[in-house]
Amino acid sequence: MSKNTVAYIVSLLILGAAVLLGVTVGTVSISPVVLWNPASDSTAANILWNIRMPRVVLAGLVGAALATAGAAFQGLLKNPLADPYTLGVSSGASVGAVMTLFFGISIPFLGLYTLPVISMLFAILTMFAVIGFAKLVDRSMKMETVILTGIIFSSFLGSVISLMIALTGEELRQIIGWLLGSVSMRGWPYVQMALPFVLIGSFVLWLCRRELNAMLFGEERAKHLGVDVKKWKFIILISGSILTGAAVAVSGTIGFVGLVVPHMTRLLWGADHRHVLPLSFINGAALLIVCDLVSRTIISPTELPVGVITAFIGAPVFAFIFFQQRKGVA
Repeated sequence: MSKNTVAYIVSLLILGAAVLLGVTVGTVSISPVVLWNPASDSTAANILWNIRMPRVVLAGLVGAALATAGAAFQGLLKNPLADPYTLGVSSGASVGAVMTLFFGISIPFLGLYTLPVISMLFAILTMFAVIGFAKLVDRSMKMETVILTGIIFSSFLGSVISLMIALTGEELRQIIGWLLGSVSMRGWPYVQMALPFVLIGSFVLWLCRRELNAMLFGEERAKHLGVDVKKWKFIILISGSILTGAAVAVSGTIGFVGLVVPHMTRLLWGADHRHVLPLSFINGAALLIVCDLVSRTIISPTELPVGVITAFIGAPVFAFIFFQQRKGVA
């Protein structure tokens, strides 16, 4: 059995266990039997299929989207510190989503998809603004410059969000709770809202797997291998931003999933994007389902925002990667 086969089997087993725990563990414990025999307990079946299952599926989609986007950004920029959160893309998507909620924007022909589409548009604009600004500052586009630019943009966009919150009346609590990151009480409509964009964005990035592998050796080498670097960079940045925007639109800002999962996947299973991207998708889904389970059970019946849990995990990992990189440079 090859290493890659083992990687997929282990990852899928972890995901399956995370889903099973996510739908059965909580304030009310539910027997797994209810999954295939809802008639055995109609009340438990109602809780499972109408409350827990959409929450678990949504957490899985958000985790998968952020991890896949993070894997693509890390591969493209050749640095494990790159992810939607550190590059400011999540903050841009948040501004779009908060503006949609704040002004009650609804585009007739988009309907339900107004929120994710505007969120994705702002994510894409932020991504290109960060890259463009970083190029102005440093033509060589060193990773430190890109990360610092992302942090600057995040700070600025955070102040824009704070201004909107300060001007908000009754919706204040809802927007703050949303910004902290949560998949609580979203329901199947939010799954429907995110699903097409997560699948399309992930599939397009998977189609870019060979180009990402080529760009690991540098842009000049990739050009010699026949890769149209400008075109594929554009496609990868757009697809990663679409995934980020879709995730942020339905769950708020959840940091570090896109940093931790791809980094650990590369450490354990290698840097080949043919496998890094799908494995990050699976493991990102599993991680966020587990984090959401912890967030709603650790101080039950009170719930913590899942973004708080991911930050507790992600911040130390970020610091560890950063110091390891500095050691390598020294």
